[in-house]
Amino acid sequence: MDWFAQIDAYCERTDFTYWSEPVNAITNAAFIIAAMIMWRRVGPLVGAKILCVLLFAIGVGSFLFHTHATAWAATADVVPIALYILTYLFLVNRDVMGWPWWAALLGTLGFFPYAAGIILVLNDIPFFQISNAYWAVPLLLLLYAPAVPRQTARGFIIGATTLSVSITLRSLDETLCARWPVGTHFNWHILNGIMLGWMIEVYRRHMVEARPR
Repeated sequence: MDWFAQIDAYCERTDFTYWSEPVNAITNAAFIIAAMIMWRRVGPLVGAKILCVLLFAIGVGSFLFHTHATAWAATADVVPIALYILTYLFLVNRDVMGWPWWAALLGTLGFFPYAAGIILVLNDIPFFQISNAYWAVPLLLLLYAPAVPRQTARGFIIGATTLSVSITLRSLDETLCARWPVGTHFNWHILNGIMLGWMIEVYRRHMVEARPR
């Protein structure tokens, strides 16, 4: 694999200069800001602290991709996202669902065949195939919602709705490029920064409520 191969994936990019995607690059601040806000809110919750670090890393990785536009930068972009999803799922399985750590881990590993199945199905559906892997996440939140406490379920539904709007805007980036040269991908950054920060807040609130009084 050529780690320095250049990638032109978004409407805003017109060449391979560093600042060819200024809006896409700068809006990654949404992840950084959300991570810093939530770091102060989560207190001593170790799991939530890890999520904050990963959220910060998402912002850095995405910034690198939208400036360098190379294969190595794309890896720096997607790996923190994957780690955030898997870490959050493990924490939900263990701390919200109440599963023992080994069952929580097995449930987390189950995300891989589940996501592969979603991708396989969505590959045959126009529009949804554009961001097929990401649709697995809001759907999973909705699947978990009936099994968790009401307040946490409400948080999951809000997160799933926000992410669905975000994925939709991400998928429209190239479609609307001729009419809107800056593209719509930057909305993915802003909404996801809000959504991922919100999901940490949902976890924090659950843990606070679950503390023995």
